[in-house]
Amino acid sequence: MNKRILTILLLVALFNACNSHNTNDGKKIDAINVNDSTKTGVNNLAYKWGKVVLEATARDTEKFKPRPTISSRMLGMVFISIFDAWAHYDEKAIPVYSADIEKRPVTEHTLENKEIAISYAAYRALNEYFYSDSTFFTDFMVDLGLDPKDNSLDPTSPVGIGNLAAKNVIEKRKNDGSNQYGDVPGSDGTPYSDYTNYKPVNTPEKNVDIKRWQPKYFADGKGGFFAPPCLTPYWQNVETFGLESSDQFRPAAPPAIGSEQLKKEVQEVVDLQANLTDEDKALVEFMRDGPKSVQQAGHWLILSQVVSERDQHTLDEDVKMYFYNQTTAMDAFIACWDSKMYYDFARPYALVHDQFASKDITGWAGPEKGMVTLKGEQWRPYSPDVFLCPPFPGYVSGHSSISGACAEALKLFTGSDEFGFEVQLVAGILTEPDHVGDTVTLKFPTFTETGEMAGISRVMGGYHIQADNIEGLVLGRNVAHEVWKKYKYHIGESEKEI
Repeated sequence: MNKRILTILLLVALFNACNSHNTNDGKKIDAINVNDSTKTGVNNLAYKWGKVVLEATARDTEKFKPRPTISSRMLGMVFISIFDAWAHYDEKAIPVYSADIEKRPVTEHTLENKEIAISYAAYRALNEYFYSDSTFFTDFMVDLGLDPKDNSLDPTSPVGIGNLAAKNVIEKRKNDGSNQYGDVPGSDGTPYSDYTNYKPVNTPEKNVDIKRWQPKYFADGKGGFFAPPCLTPYWQNVETFGLESSDQFRPAAPPAIGSEQLKKEVQEVVDLQANLTDEDKALVEFMRDGPKSVQQAGHWLILSQVVSERDQHTLDEDVKMYFYNQTTAMDAFIACWDSKMYYDFARPYALVHDQFASKDITGWAGPEKGMVTLKGEQWRPYSPDVFLCPPFPGYVSGHSSISGACAEALKLFTGSDEFGFEVQLVAGILTEPDHVGDTVTLKFPTFTETGEMAGISRVMGGYHIQADNIEGLVLGRNVAHEVWKKYKYHIGESEKEI
């Protein structure tokens, strides 16, 4: 298959241009020196910084493997920094962490000042949270005609305001429960390490409590295997942005072991996998994201950029949209992890093994084997060996929670549920590259349907039962509406901060 086509099909093209700091049409990004009203859609600088952020997220995944909770916070911090810098050049907006800095007079509310301010805010925040890619960010600043070494904290200049905005975000979120620096008592001293002493009841070798989460062995890509520990089992302790607490929308308990509902939902997972169409496989892979995965928050940043292109957003509109969308994603992850760690519930991998032990079922046996008749205890998700199953409890689904939240956020922001996005994918290219199916077109007519398609893809893929999906979507939508109140306050359209 043509390499360029494959790249486009997998959405890598949406941020590949960041590698060379070029625009979509191949032209060099103009240095900031004109107040150009034509800078909309892909040409507005907030959009371009969004692409830089996506590239940084993809690189982070390559270095540290998927860590969606952590990525969501890093994205949230970057876009709060950008918003706070921009807010000083808007009549109504109220910065989140820099409200004590006097806003600039209306005569200074120029596009050029906004571009400079958000660029320094983005640059400083990216260097803090994606620290291993400093050269990449520096090169981008130089291409913009800005001095990366300008550390001014002058609150009357756009450079100083940008630097101050990021500085305040970084300082005020240092002790937010994320353990970014590995200094929280009880952790092992490494960044983002667990400080709650979580230990799964089950081991990869033995499942002693079927209702609880069980770690699984992954292939390490070098001929060996390893069992990843639970990802950030303390994430429910992270400070929220718009929620009162991480458990504000905690769902009721998952279906009980032995209940008819659970039996029915586990059967559904098996049946869906046994009957996966090429379109189903493409959907599973599209929502799983990759190569160069940007995780769920980044995935919805990509889809937000689709909206920016469609509606030809200005810098102001993109700053506000990314700020709302990504703080919603961040809070949705925190709320989702509250449910995951509170219930510590099993995934279909173990539930299918238990319910269909010693029974013949149809299932996907692996990349080289396809769909075969196998014993229930041999069943596995439709997923590569190197990422066999997400390493954390199942209830509720992260994809459903974040997709439900971000889809609802885009619906609220745009004032319409219409999306009208579609993408072509080769079925199986990420999971069974030597046995690919047809090229299919996935259509996403509305934001709501896009979120629901993300959720059901996780049931099709064998990662979740339907309860994980349905309750995750509900949770996410609740989060989006709650964060919307906080967003409205910060853009100056509500008198009361929640």
